[in-house]
Amino acid sequence: MKIGVITNCFKKTHREGIEIAAALGLSGVQIYATTGSFSPETLTEADKAEYKRLLSEKNMVVSALCADMGGFGFERAEDNPERIEKTKRIIDLAVEFGAPAITTHIGVIPADKSNPTYKVMLDALTEIGLYAKSRGVTMAIETGPEKAKTLLAFIEDTKGGVGVNLDPANFTMVTNQDAVEAVYLLRDHIVHTHLKDGVLLDPNQNPTDVYHAFAIGGVDALNAHKGFKEVPIGEGQVNWSAYIAALADIGYDGFLTIERECGDDPAKDITKAAEYIRQLL
Repeated sequence: MKIGVITNCFKKTHREGIEIAAALGLSGVQIYATTGSFSPETLTEADKAEYKRLLSEKNMVVSALCADMGGFGFERAEDNPERIEKTKRIIDLAVEFGAPAITTHIGVIPADKSNPTYKVMLDALTEIGLYAKSRGVTMAIETGPEKAKTLLAFIEDTKGGVGVNLDPANFTMVTNQDAVEAVYLLRDHIVHTHLKDGVLLDPNQNPTDVYHAFAIGGVDALNAHKGFKEVPIGEGQVNWSAYIAALADIGYDGFLTIERECGDDPAKDITKAAEYIRQLL
């Protein structure tokens, strides 16, 4: 397995993030591509050439692009035509940079398939998945508000091109889903993972409420939630040795991408995270 990092977590430019990641001896980066300087609408051909040159010079690869648009994901039919087309453009950008996946939260998948929202989300992800598959890319759903069993059933209802970006902390601190169990349930669909840690403070919290707060208020609202707390890797409730062993057991050999969404010194936390995880590989 390879260790990477999301460039945004350094709170620097993407170029600076790539350079810092290389200096830390990491193998790749995930880049936020929905808005900002690395979005399909903003990047010029000269920009693309410069990023490719820098990545090559630093011997780095793009593990995935982040296509998260915030809000309610693909829960609302009226929002989906624009979101689907935007996602397709990010898939095209992933192809240009040799990234095998794009990742995003897609909203809250209802456990009850008769819920009308289930079909709305399934229609959107089926279209995106088929496009991703045609381009040789996987649309990886980030784990979060639903149990692994619900996510698995949803992916199996699509027609290909849809996989999993497994974030064990989201399972642990929000859904109260055992991350090791999730690895074995989702084993055939995991194409990318995030490294993040956390503590579940309220086992009775409603994950749907948590992620709908995120939909309205973004990451700040998510981190302000009282039911859980993100902490540096190794200081939370994720059983990292068991989790890494489970990934190895299913034959996963992809990226473990560090994500640090809060804290006063994310670069310090990312450095420690890389050192911690290396000891387990």
